[in-house]
Amino acid sequence: MLPLATICFCWKTEMSSNATCLLLGATGVGKTLLMKRLQKLSFHGPGELGGPPSTLPTVGTNLTDLTLKRKKLTLRELGGCMGPIWPSYFKDCSSVIFMVDSTNTAQVSSSCIQLLSVLSAEPLRGVSVLILFNKRDMPCTMSLTEMKSLFRMDDIIASATQPITTLEVSAHSGQGLQEVLSWLESIAIK
Repeated sequence: MLPLATICFCWKTEMSSNATCLLLGATGVGKTLLMKRLQKLSFHGPGELGGPPSTLPTVGTNLTDLTLKRKKLTLRELGGCMGPIWPSYFKDCSSVIFMVDSTNTAQVSSSCIQLLSVLSAEPLRGVSVLILFNKRDMPCTMSLTEMKSLFRMDDIIASATQPITTLEVSAHSGQGLQEVLSWLESIAIK
């Protein structure tokens, strides 16, 4: 029989070998739906996505494991209302997905401030960042060019210490989700 300390050490080592990706963004941008859809897509493949599941606003945090081609990745969603304490989760992550609602013009400036805060955090200096402009399937959405202009993405990318990728998605319809999984797979093997 192994001593308890050995069992705990082995379990902690195994647990820490999973990469962790933080899923951040303001309240109501679609983080929970994205998380559920990515989990289903990684488990069943693109042919079995089906209709969008129901979701509730996240109060606290949600965790899910995604099985990628070469590695397991833990996706940790932090509720938008938890913005002030997001930094307490930064040291344990290997990548960040920052989600923006491309239909909510009133939220753009606060989302930009949140993004700049995330990008300037010392523990995140070298992690890969994916910025998702969500809700592309909605009729009142801003174009990617408009969103990038409002966020001044060229300036942000030029001054950031992290590699940054931007994508348009619809967590509701599934548009762009395969590209999100591909990005996760590419950063998980680093």
